Amino acid sequence: MVAVLTTQPLDRPLDYKAPAGGCFLGAFVEVPLGPRRVIGVVWGAGLGGFDLSKARAISRILDVPPMAEEMRDFLKKVSSYTITPLPQMLRLATRSPGLGDPPSMRKIYRLGAGEPDRQTDARQRVLQVLQEYGGLAFTLKELAETAGVSSSVVKGLVKQGVVREENSPRDLPYPHLEPDFGKVTLSAEQDAAAKQLRNAFETGQYTTTLLKGVTGSGKTEVYLEAVSACLKKGRQALVLLPEIALTAEFLDRVERRFGARAAEWHSGVTLTERRRCWRMVAEGGASLIVGARSALYLPFRDLGLVVVDEEHDTSYKQEDGVLYSARDMAVLRASLCSAQVILASATPSLESWANAESGKYKRIDLTSRFGAAELPEMRAIDMRPEKLPGSRWISDPLKQAVQSRIQKGEQSLLFINRRGYAPVTICRACGHQIGCDHCDARMVEHRFLKRLVCHQCGESKPMPEVCPSCEVEGRLAPVGPGVERLAEETAESFPDARVAVLSSDLFGSARALKEQIGKIAAGEADIIIGTQLVAKGHNFPLLTLVGVIDADLGLQGSDLRAAERTFQLMRQVAGRAGRAEKKGAALLQTYQPEHPVIRAILSGDEEGFWQAEAREREAAGVPPYGRMAGIVLSSPDVQAVFDIGAELARRDGPLRAIDAQVFGPAPAPIARIRGRHRVRLLVKAAKGVPLQQALVKWVGQIRQPHNLRLSIDIDPQNFF
Repeated sequence: MVAVLTTQPLDRPLDYKAPAGGCFLGAFVEVPLGPRRVIGVVWGAGLGGFDLSKARAISRILDVPPMAEEMRDFLKKVSSYTITPLPQMLRLATRSPGLGDPPSMRKIYRLGAGEPDRQTDARQRVLQVLQEYGGLAFTLKELAETAGVSSSVVKGLVKQGVVREENSPRDLPYPHLEPDFGKVTLSAEQDAAAKQLRNAFETGQYTTTLLKGVTGSGKTEVYLEAVSACLKKGRQALVLLPEIALTAEFLDRVERRFGARAAEWHSGVTLTERRRCWRMVAEGGASLIVGARSALYLPFRDLGLVVVDEEHDTSYKQEDGVLYSARDMAVLRASLCSAQVILASATPSLESWANAESGKYKRIDLTSRFGAAELPEMRAIDMRPEKLPGSRWISDPLKQAVQSRIQKGEQSLLFINRRGYAPVTICRACGHQIGCDHCDARMVEHRFLKRLVCHQCGESKPMPEVCPSCEVEGRLAPVGPGVERLAEETAESFPDARVAVLSSDLFGSARALKEQIGKIAAGEADIIIGTQLVAKGHNFPLLTLVGVIDADLGLQGSDLRAAERTFQLMRQVAGRAGRAEKKGAALLQTYQPEHPVIRAILSGDEEGFWQAEAREREAAGVPPYGRMAGIVLSSPDVQAVFDIGAELARRDGPLRAIDAQVFGPAPAPIARIRGRHRVRLLVKAAKGVPLQQALVKWVGQIRQPHNLRLSIDIDPQNFF
């Protein structure tokens, strides 16, 4: 009798009879559960305690390597830390399509060399999908569904040689990576840093290193040296990137360095390739994996290195389902398998900075840009005397600087961290602001789409002609700038300039975004308008000017990380300028030039900023010098959600036992999302106390109505 943990929402593993010949710990199995068959993992010996004749048997053992003890420990520890049921954790670790399918040949489809005899919309969609995915293989069903066509359309293109049909084994190993294939010449500073990282592999012990380097200092080449050292040891390496849009460019770089493509794992990869990646990671047929945060849950056979690039980025925190920080869980996973961790950033998170200060992490600094590139000159434009009209956002000094760059054949970037055309649409007749029908959030006008969009739930509707409140026609007006409105003003101010907009809303796929980025890098734009997407690692050789339209935007609100995030974002954006031979400049439009954060950004005194921010956080007893947990209750019934929140606040005995404080209940900053009312409580505790145990006891006192959801977020990054 064995205990099998399934991916189903149950509170414990279930007992099953082992098949004839037995089975082993960690084996992936298929088991009957009610009328269905589900995937599970042999988790240990069965508990028994019931009539064994009624026990059902394991249907079959899957033909995949068993889950290693290190991986099972990792899932248990993440489950315990994040207060997530184990079956939910197992779902994260088994996100491989066709996991139970037997190995066999299959037909795959790629872009061929032929031309169609005639072009139709359906055929065009098939070709567009194949081009966007850059030569990745599809099954017939996958290609047809992705393109939104019937399989007969694909087969017709195969007959004409436009699409190539191949017989292929289901899952082939990835090409061998040669550690010294494209080895580059490093600067003295880079070489010293790379040597420290390579030497860490000689001990065979776990360490975490913060690799802090100014933008353009060549951090990537340095940590690729660590990847090379890992490959020489015959171990597997994982590089986490914060943005799918960066993956294609990074994979090209890996191919130049190691002579072949690495494995890829993120939502933009086809299901066929995802299945191959999962199995090859488990079998040792993939030595380097580049992916999003969920790649941490792949079944590595021998993980030796985890690189978290741009480790400060907020996208490493998963905000739905299992609430975890990929940066923190990377450190946990590496500690369980004696692997190295490299946290790379020009502007590290305060958590990582504090861990390096305390000696918990090692720290390596790169202080100079690589080659001839120099750090940009940074200046503030005080907007108070500018007297701009209400419909204009680009100041005269910034306009003159952009014009100067255009005349020199150089590029300028105008940055604003707001998607869409305008964040608010107001009726000038009655004052009504158009909000989402399902959320307490204003709808954002997206003029390129001719629609209003809710950035909370994704609901959209056509831009109305009349006010939905007073029904007066022609009085609706946009308030505030978004990236699309800034593009409109830019086109008017610089009518002869080529303007490119980089915003995640405007691209249907990562491949389309890569194509646009490639065009910009090749000089096919004079002015780039962008949101925070442009701050994440892109390299534009001709870009010498960055203009930040509203440097004060992130300083608004009560988020304890507001100053840190503003500092990081401004420094990262400014770092896009002058990355080649020509010196760059960054101009920050601000109404608060005397604000400590703005002063720290301009002075470049990063250590002074971190020290001041650390003193404030330590005095307040908040992360990283204290612990916090966010509890969000949501329900369609507003009274029920407040009643449960109030009852939780009254019955805080388990939290008082560890001297933790409870704040709330209070309406969440966004009090309604998708029709569900939201109430938030915040728990604050000292560092080192058993917070998770106390939280489990605390919420366990309450009987939850069936339509109420309760989520616990340990170490919350956002307070919405």
